Amino acid sequence: MVKARGDNHTLDLLGWEPPSVVERYDEVRVRASSLRSRIAKGVAQTLKECGMPREQIADRMSAWLGEGEAVSKNMLDAYASEAREEQTISLLRLAALVHVTGDVRLLQLIAEMFGHSVIDDKYVAWVEIGQLADTRNEIDRALDAAKRNARRKA
Repeated sequence: MVKARGDNHTLDLLGWEPPSVVERYDEVRVRASSLRSRIAKGVAQTLKECGMPREQIADRMSAWLGEGEAVSKNMLDAYASEAREEQTISLLRLAALVHVTGDVRLLQLIAEMFGHSVIDDKYVAWVEIGQLADTRNEIDRALDAAKRNARRKA
C-alpha cells in the first residue's frame, strides 16, 4: 500500500523504528574526560530539558527529601557545573532529581559503567521471556548434540 500525498493515517513501515527501551543521553552531550564531569553534564542536560525552572526543581527536591535536606538553585547550578569539582551530586539528591524530573538517564549513565541498563518495569517480563528463550536454545543445542552422539554409538 502506497502512502498517498497528504495522508497522515497510513503508517510508513519502512521509516518506522521502535521506541528505545533504554533512555540514554546523547553520547556527544555527556562526553567528558572524567566521571565527575560526565555526571555534571548529565545533570545539566536533565535540568535544561525538564521544562521547569531550577528554583522549582530545588523546591520539589527539598520537599521530596524532607526536613534537613534542603536543596537550593545554587546547589543545582554547582552540580551541573564541570568547573565546581568539589560539588558532585550525592546519590540521595540524584534520586530526588530523578523523582522530580522523571529523567532516568542519570541512572542509566551509572548503570552502563557496570554493563547494565535501566528499563521500565513494563519490560521486565519480556526480558525474562528472552532469558528463558536463550536457555531453551542452549538446552535444544545440548539435546541435539546428545542425540547425534547417541546415533554415532548406536
